Amino acid sequence: MLMDSWGRQITYLRISVTDRCNLRCVYCMPPEGIQLQNHETILRYEEIASVVRVAAEHGVTEVRLTGGEPLTRPNLPALVGMLSVIQGIRDISLTTNGLLLERYALPLAEAGLKRINVSLDTLRPERFARITRGGSFETVWRGILAAEKAGLAPIKINVVAMRGVNDDELLDLARLALDHPWQVRFIEVMPVRNEASWGENLPNSEEAFLPIAEIKERLASLDLQPATGKTGSGPAREYFLAGGPGRIGFISPISDHFCGECNRLRLTADGHLRPCLLSDLEIPILPALRRGEPVLPLLQQAVALKPESHELVQNHRPVTRCMLQIGG
Repeated sequence: MLMDSWGRQITYLRISVTDRCNLRCVYCMPPEGIQLQNHETILRYEEIASVVRVAAEHGVTEVRLTGGEPLTRPNLPALVGMLSVIQGIRDISLTTNGLLLERYALPLAEAGLKRINVSLDTLRPERFARITRGGSFETVWRGILAAEKAGLAPIKINVVAMRGVNDDELLDLARLALDHPWQVRFIEVMPVRNEASWGENLPNSEEAFLPIAEIKERLASLDLQPATGKTGSGPAREYFLAGGPGRIGFISPISDHFCGECNRLRLTADGHLRPCLLSDLEIPILPALRRGEPVLPLLQQAVALKPESHELVQNHRPVTRCMLQIGG
């Protein structure tokens, strides 16, 4: 098993398949954009599958595909198909912005994808375009409905809650779980290279921070009740919404971090193992893969280097990559 120095078993691998994205969300990508990797420095599907195969032999059971925007990578269902036949992998999921989901939901499900998370920070089309710097709310909504029709369940809606941006919609977003069997998850803004100005009349990342405790207060009228049995092994604290088929989730990486329960490693699109989302520490794995060397020692090294918790309180925050380049 892959066990870190603090007694946490690693069972979950998040894999960024590309650093490209068809949106430019204000809290995720710097306003000037990023320097994209060239084709040769991006992990091939066969290389990703080989890492997952080794990880599965040592206790990893869940894989989540992320980006950038993973659906901008050509023929992603082929990768899902490769991963779905690896012994020991019980769950393959995807995080997407939803713009291409209407086209790919069914092929992904047929290839073996089980679940999907869709980023949706507002229900107002004009505001959506502003937060994403040009995205189409209607296109994403059609994608979510297509995913539901394809049987990708449970659908999770990821809402980054931001003071002065979308905090006046928290109740409306939560009420999606009254009408749909979806889990609406409210997530605190994380300080991952997003300190630059978000644009005119928008707050900066520090001003936008909204703690989960305050979000819960704003949703008090919904009479949320703690849920038993989680969907997946992620960090969300889940609640039932009286009278609705869905759930509400809260993810508090800053105000009430869940580092003690962390069970994951991250693999970046350019082949680096990242033990902690909020630390710049990385282990390169691509050279070993292309030399045909064993990758297990590198997986073990990355696990051994996992910190007990992030160090944001000490003002140690990631500076080398923005969220887009890590995959969340």
